[in-house]
Amino acid sequence: MADLAVLTAVRIEAEAIGGGVMLTGVGMEQADTTGARMRGSLAAGTPVALSGIARRLDPDLAPGALVVATELRATDGTPPRRLPAADLVAGDLRRLGLHVRTGPLVSSSWPLSAEEAEVLAADGAIAWDMESAWLARQLPDHPIAVVRAIVETGGTGGAGGTNPPLRGLGSLLGVRTSLERWARACGAHDVLLASPRSFCAGVERAIDIVERALERFGAPVYVRRQIVHNAHVVADLEAKGAIFVAELSDAPDGATVVLAAHGVSPLVRTAAADRPDLKVIDATCPLVAKVHHEARRYLAQDYQIVLIGHAEHEEVVGTLGEAPDRIRLVQRSADVADLPFSETDDVAYLTQTTLSIDETAEIIDAMRSRFPRLVGPATNDICYATQNRQDAVRELARRCELILVVGSTNSSNTLRLVEVGRREGCRAELIEDASEIRLSWLDEVTSIGVTAGASAPESLVREVVATLRTLGPATVTEHRTVEETVQFSLPRQVR
Repeated sequence: MADLAVLTAVRIEAEAIGGGVMLTGVGMEQADTTGARMRGSLAAGTPVALSGIARRLDPDLAPGALVVATELRATDGTPPRRLPAADLVAGDLRRLGLHVRTGPLVSSSWPLSAEEAEVLAADGAIAWDMESAWLARQLPDHPIAVVRAIVETGGTGGAGGTNPPLRGLGSLLGVRTSLERWARACGAHDVLLASPRSFCAGVERAIDIVERALERFGAPVYVRRQIVHNAHVVADLEAKGAIFVAELSDAPDGATVVLAAHGVSPLVRTAAADRPDLKVIDATCPLVAKVHHEARRYLAQDYQIVLIGHAEHEEVVGTLGEAPDRIRLVQRSADVADLPFSETDDVAYLTQTTLSIDETAEIIDAMRSRFPRLVGPATNDICYATQNRQDAVRELARRCELILVVGSTNSSNTLRLVEVGRREGCRAELIEDASEIRLSWLDEVTSIGVTAGASAPESLVREVVATLRTLGPATVTEHRTVEETVQFSLPRQVR
């Protein structure tokens, strides 16, 4: 990646930021002259950071707050320039503990009057300076980041004047690290999209059930627990009229209630039957329902049952509820030695549907070694979508330096994708959405894989790709490992 060029108007700003800063002078004329000179001397594509002080247009900005410009405007009619990497830079500064705001910055050749400032603020601008727009005008082919510290509005100097107020200037001491990280992340990237990724058939079905229930029965529709484990999906359904509750008892009389995709224990179904006033719609994924059916079948045949899964996960809680005193939970291979069965016992195993294929196979092998008569389901309980997404991540890991996995921290299948990528020797990071991408992960990385858990919307993947494009040219390709055609029918109440 190219070296970073840092520009400030005057020496006191340069001293606050650190060494190796180039001075531009104050105002449009000097900024234009300096920018034109630098255009001829900077290597092609060199990232340029414009920093220093600014004055607030938004009254909520206190001295010392940092403004990261999302757009540069000018009072002379210079066309605005968007700065798409602003959110990445702002996020990095926030992780350093700094107070940061993003928004449009206006450059003016003169100190603004109160009336002029009011007009600019009404148009959405949050701060103003005297150089940035014109420097950027002269450097159209260079990535630009603008980070400025808000200073006290009192004093005699202009925003870039030779005697600027000092209150707030100290915030610039922390910006250089983030700017350098941004510069190292800038450049061309190869982005490889895993396929399949994002929603599986069970998740699509569950979301469709809630949306159809809202259309048919009207808002609100109550949902027991998160319909699927994704914060964005939950927020979207809440905006449409869904209300998420912990238990059926939290739903009022006569309510429409949807049971989430992860399945529930018989006790929950009994509680639903005890309230005939409720309209209960079951959104349990059919593959989870299959595990419950297998549990009941093995119980009827008097097997000792072992459930492989993660404690406290809602799917596991629901399956254990089929017979809490007869189903043992195993989370890792070492747990097999603690099972209170003999090698002559009839032992059957079940698995949570969203586990890591490799780790589950290790646990099953350990169980087979201890219990020669072990039986299990005719087909793997790990769902097709989980397996397909893990296979796709293995392919990404062979081709990429970094894998970004989109999904929520409480999504089991998403966490397993991160683990699979790391097990294959590739750096893999979990992000809720594009706002959580860290510049430090992208340090001189040129090949990036992107996937999403089965409960994460595809729209979040598109936002991640758009964010990576803010750093430079991106070649985006899709690597498809299998075509998914599975569809599940809807409950009769919402067909």
